[in-house]
Amino acid sequence: MLAIQDTTVVRSEGGGGEYLHAVLALDAQDGAILGLIDGCFLDRKSGRRAARRSTPIEEKESFRWPQGAEQAASVCAGAASITVIADRESDIFEAFALRSESVELLIRAAHDRALADGETLFARVDALAAMGRAELELPAKPGRKRRTARLEIRFMKASLAQPKSGLRAHLPKSVSVNIVDVREIDPPSGEAEIHWRLLTTHEIETDAQAWQVVGFYRQRWAIEQLFRTLKSSGFDIEGLEIEDSAPRNRLITATLIAAVCIQQLVHARDGGPGPLRPVTDAFDAEDIPLLEACCARLEGKTERQKNPHPKGSLAYAAWVCARLGGWTGYYGKPGPIVMYEGWLEFQAMKRGANLLTRGDV
Repeated sequence: MLAIQDTTVVRSEGGGGEYLHAVLALDAQDGAILGLIDGCFLDRKSGRRAARRSTPIEEKESFRWPQGAEQAASVCAGAASITVIADRESDIFEAFALRSESVELLIRAAHDRALADGETLFARVDALAAMGRAELELPAKPGRKRRTARLEIRFMKASLAQPKSGLRAHLPKSVSVNIVDVREIDPPSGEAEIHWRLLTTHEIETDAQAWQVVGFYRQRWAIEQLFRTLKSSGFDIEGLEIEDSAPRNRLITATLIAAVCIQQLVHARDGGPGPLRPVTDAFDAEDIPLLEACCARLEGKTERQKNPHPKGSLAYAAWVCARLGGWTGYYGKPGPIVMYEGWLEFQAMKRGANLLTRGDV
């Protein structure tokens, strides 16, 4: 299982504001979204940087990264393996020093850290010869066109020295990790070069293991898509005008859970690549009759207008929501916005059906 954590702003106030930190669970084999592991709110104040080094990690905002890993270890204790993934903001010594033995870490490096032998991390890995090459399909995103990138990879063991600043007397003097360095060869003119330096507690002995870690890191895109659905491209939580933080945060939490459902539907729309997920990943069992009734009404006469997925699967429900959201079944693939519109339509139908069942109308 992959536990991906990240933080997004939900209410900006000058140099601070309110932030949401979430941890999302994915199946490591096929990237299927399993659900939400954790979520918490941070009230960020401006002007606190000066006291940062003299503050214990437990009192810092950055403590959310070790805490998120601990939550993953607790909530997903039954998983065969747990890899906690995060971007550069989580590159703190304490994340590795306080790691539970039941989880592995995979963090994109932000700092050229000192090594236990006095050298520096980036210089050491830059001096390595390439250990393998591969091509990687990069999807389009804002500021980048879809392209095939040619990459080369380097990896090595490293012993990261404890930083000299801050209050870390209770922590080890060094931590052992592996670094995987993947960089693009001859990127197209005008395009930013792909270059990831990934710190991990996974054992890396072969280039196949190193490429697997790169594949895990690429799954981090799922939480960015989740936040996109939660915000202006979907539920638009930035537009909330509730001033009292308690009810506002409850509504945002409920919306976050709904946004996870939308992303589960997007991932399930093609019915693969792994085993079909059950519809109960994102719906209640009592929703199944209504989904099947909707499907019967939405299906057309042509093969392209038939639901190709088996009843009881999440892919079946994704087809229904996509059609309710305006997808014709003929052109392109339904994205998060279409699924969002269809999911809202289904929820409205569900409320109406419940009213009729109770005899309230």
